[in-house]
Amino acid sequence: MQENSPTHHNHLFNRLKHGLSRTKDMLFTDVDKLFSGKQSLDPDLLESLEEHMLMADLGINVTASILEELQSGPAKSGSSLEERLQESMLHVLQPVDKPLALPASGIKPFVILMAGVNGVGKTTSIGKLAAWCKQQGKSVMLAAGDTFRAAAIEQLQNWGKRHDVPVVTQHKGADSAAVIFDALQSARSKDIDVLIADTAGRLHTQGNLMDELKKIRKVITKFDPAIEPECLLVLDAGTGQNALTQARQFDAAIGITGIMLTKLDGTAKGGIIFALAREMGIPIRFIGVGEQAEDLQVFNSRDFIQALFETAA
Repeated sequence: MQENSPTHHNHLFNRLKHGLSRTKDMLFTDVDKLFSGKQSLDPDLLESLEEHMLMADLGINVTASILEELQSGPAKSGSSLEERLQESMLHVLQPVDKPLALPASGIKPFVILMAGVNGVGKTTSIGKLAAWCKQQGKSVMLAAGDTFRAAAIEQLQNWGKRHDVPVVTQHKGADSAAVIFDALQSARSKDIDVLIADTAGRLHTQGNLMDELKKIRKVITKFDPAIEPECLLVLDAGTGQNALTQARQFDAAIGITGIMLTKLDGTAKGGIIFALAREMGIPIRFIGVGEQAEDLQVFNSRDFIQALFETAA
């Protein structure tokens, strides 16, 4: 299947629809009937929508602003209430619809620093991200900076083998910042385009681990002040509003430049993407809607909204 072909896009879109089906069910089951043919919001529909949006974890602020826009917005001639709801929801997501751009030239390596708590699918996401970078025609190296868990190092080595990507590792318990400094030197000497660095799945409540993240961030600047890393935070959509708390804490520690929202296929709380967009305003680079490599998708707000409103095949 050709990349960027209409068939390829349809295939990915169908996977997205399928991945968002639980959230869609949470949002629109029972509400659909109330929508039929209406041009304006009645109290029943308003209450039902509000309840479903909160259950899908859009959060109070976003839900209120979407419903307010829906009530106050002038109806375009012939536009249904459902179409206006789609537009209102799109307005929340569009500002954070900024795909990750790998530089065509300039300082090498381009550094992607991966952060996130244990269990969000970080190591797996790194493997998928490495495959995505290679599809963009880039050479890739991985740095096993999660030195707390031997399993994380091993998992990264396996991904490296699978995608034919070198992995820089040290022994379990090694200094994470030192591993990443080694990897930077190695990547530069080999003229590697992209270095993806794993970090420990630090619990956001553990100050010392946040300090270690800050240290890694400083090490990158020390290696070359001109490197501006993409600090990509991996969040599990299934944690709902807790993902927002994590985003705030990681952002305070290292300045998050992008978000990868994983495991959307396993939850009805996919509405958290709206809360993240509105409260954080940080670009959402990728979303994960399944196990396959192609299920790590570049975030596209229009496709996302369309997938929520269309019936999953």
